Amino acid sequence: MAKYKRQFFPGSTAPAKNRRRYLDPKVKLKQLRDVPMDDVVRLMGHRTPGSAYKSIHPPLTEGTEPECPIRKLVVPIEGAAAGDRVRYIQFTDSVYFAPISPYQRAWMYVSRYRGIDTGTLSGRQIIECRERNLEQIAKELIDNETFDPALTGIRGATVHGHSCRLDEHGLMFDGWQRYLWDDSKKEVMYVKDQVALPLDKKIYVGKPASMSDLKKRTTIFRADGVDMRDDKEVTDFYIRIHKLRTLGGYRPFDVKGE
Repeated sequence: MAKYKRQFFPGSTAPAKNRRRYLDPKVKLKQLRDVPMDDVVRLMGHRTPGSAYKSIHPPLTEGTEPECPIRKLVVPIEGAAAGDRVRYIQFTDSVYFAPISPYQRAWMYVSRYRGIDTGTLSGRQIIECRERNLEQIAKELIDNETFDPALTGIRGATVHGHSCRLDEHGLMFDGWQRYLWDDSKKEVMYVKDQVALPLDKKIYVGKPASMSDLKKRTTIFRADGVDMRDDKEVTDFYIRIHKLRTLGGYRPFDVKGE
């Protein structure tokens, strides 16, 4: 029997290749910045940097749970073992060639991380996890190439703006103005946390990438970039998905042989 080879995404165009890279956990993504962990904690807004993690249950080693074979097979993540509460971070991705889009974030999260839950909405993607593990994941996601200071927003509430025009500095619209352009440094700085509460210090997340660079890094197909119709394998893939989804919902007896 042939050994199973995991598949991630079809296609030969740049967005298709980027999707495969981001989804494949064996690929180490490029680190483009190094935002201090204390600043990541401030942006999330769940606890004060340096404070203890709050618990929702005792450490697993102190528990009296009944015997369970699955519990013996699955190694708990650090936060679950300690009894941490579950927290979240949410990213908004611009339709104007952001490095990644919400749906690909979902694929990437479940492919790369353990012990997480995620949900896709129109322009944003939430990821929930035990708090100490989530902070590590959040820092990785802010530091690496799937984040752009201008086209990726950290927004836990009132997230809309992903489809609005970019401003004069190329920044995606944010109704709460959590981040602003610092003209002296030519960088993006956050002045509010993800739910728009004012921060006690400015947090810099770096310089936006050029549009030419973003078009090389993005997973987004657009008519003014790489049109999905330019990649036959991707087009056929989505046609088949939508066909099966429709037949499966309305004419399941026609799905035979698919």
